[in-house]
Amino acid sequence: MALDTETGIAAYDAPEKDLYEIGEMPPLGHVPKKMYAWAIRRERHGEPDKSFQVEVVDTWKIDSHEVLVLVMAAGVNYNGVWAGLGKPISPFDVHKQDYHIAGSDASGIVWAVGDKVKTWKVGDEVVIHCNQDDGDDEECNGGDPMFSPTQRIWGYETGDGSFAQFARVQAQQLMERPKHLTWEESACYTLTLATAYRMLFGHHPHELKPGQNVLVWGASGGLGSYAIQLANTAGANAIGVISDESKRQFVLDQGAKGVINRKDFNCWGQLPTVNSPEYFEWLKEARKFGKAIWDITGKGVNVDMVFEHPGEATFPVSTLVVKKGGMVVICAGTSGFNTTFDVRYMWMHQKRLQGSHFAHLKQAAAANRLMVERRLDPCMSEVFPWDEIPRAHMKMLRNEHKPGNMAVLVQAPKTGLRTVEDVLEAARG
Repeated sequence: MALDTETGIAAYDAPEKDLYEIGEMPPLGHVPKKMYAWAIRRERHGEPDKSFQVEVVDTWKIDSHEVLVLVMAAGVNYNGVWAGLGKPISPFDVHKQDYHIAGSDASGIVWAVGDKVKTWKVGDEVVIHCNQDDGDDEECNGGDPMFSPTQRIWGYETGDGSFAQFARVQAQQLMERPKHLTWEESACYTLTLATAYRMLFGHHPHELKPGQNVLVWGASGGLGSYAIQLANTAGANAIGVISDESKRQFVLDQGAKGVINRKDFNCWGQLPTVNSPEYFEWLKEARKFGKAIWDITGKGVNVDMVFEHPGEATFPVSTLVVKKGGMVVICAGTSGFNTTFDVRYMWMHQKRLQGSHFAHLKQAAAANRLMVERRLDPCMSEVFPWDEIPRAHMKMLRNEHKPGNMAVLVQAPKTGLRTVEDVLEAARG
């Protein structure tokens, strides 16, 4: 095959059609009128095996600063579960679209570019980060784009995510794809990695520093596995918390200094009324947990930071065990949203409670550079074919998924492929 010098992709024969089957490659840059997508409808809200259904929908039209990407693979995140359930809110109340396509991670090929896009061209291989904004306010121009009133998460607060043959994104969402990874490995990491990066390094002056200690909840999951790896790159010490002993070795393999099984303690859930008998029972158990941390960090050495995302089940303990002047940084509430804590420890010990939400482009790009340079492992655990996207989300809903990150195939016909040529060859076979 001849090489297209403009794109670097070898020329190939393919017919121009209005709709292509999953895995079928259109001619480079040809945008069909229709595409397949896993769509959610408001009237189908419920568990993912009911709310997700394959539909044929119009292929997105792009604006001047937007890019259309042919999706090779996509990542599975909990916001897809939330979108299907319509909880804590329905995404339709946010974007007002008739249907919702979930998916906030993807790898793929630039297929069309808006007329004002200068940094990307058709044929570029990319990964996509999920932060969008309108780019025209103070925070986007000298501040923090994550504080912009227009900030939104693509594939959750927008209706045009990655579980479709084509994805519509802003040009600033694109980043270089690590060529040493497969399409599915490239697709599984951006949301969790960039979220973890901002949590650990994005809230001055509490950036994680060499020699410091960070307690990582859910250490075997997508967020936790990156928190541990990032702590290592910074020369810090991660203490991982698990709830299943079978995950201990996985967490240690990511580089954790130590691992604690929270099932060995009984101090989870909302805080009992302060100074009640139940409170003192809780405090006794929570201090036992703190002692388990000291067994790793050294007697009397509390953690500098707590990497929080379970929320309701763990928050009272997080605010207790973080050191004087330390920070609890939280990005989710997977165990519930009604968090409680003993505020006396917060004000008397001048602890910081910090919310964190994904990352802006500079942070996402810095995290992605570590992946491109092979300093991090994508920690991909399972890959699902296109037909099993609902099943992947059901496993996540039921907490039955393996440690690490899950991916799903879209246009990539099988696992293990790293180039467009690999995809074309597999499609012919």
